[in-house]
Amino acid sequence: MVASHASALQAKHARVDAQLREEQGRPMPDEVRIHDLKRQKLALKDELTEH
Repeated sequence: MVASHASALQAKHARVDAQLREEQGRPMPDEVRIHDLKRQKLALKDELTEH
């Protein structure tokens, strides 16, 4: 994997993680959004570990 691609994936993973923490910290979190963010985060992690 090209280093710049890996860096981009890591940055996106960090952004999704921050969005997830923010949503979970809300008084009434949107469970559908949380599920979607977790799925995105896992997909990014999988892509990072494949290469």
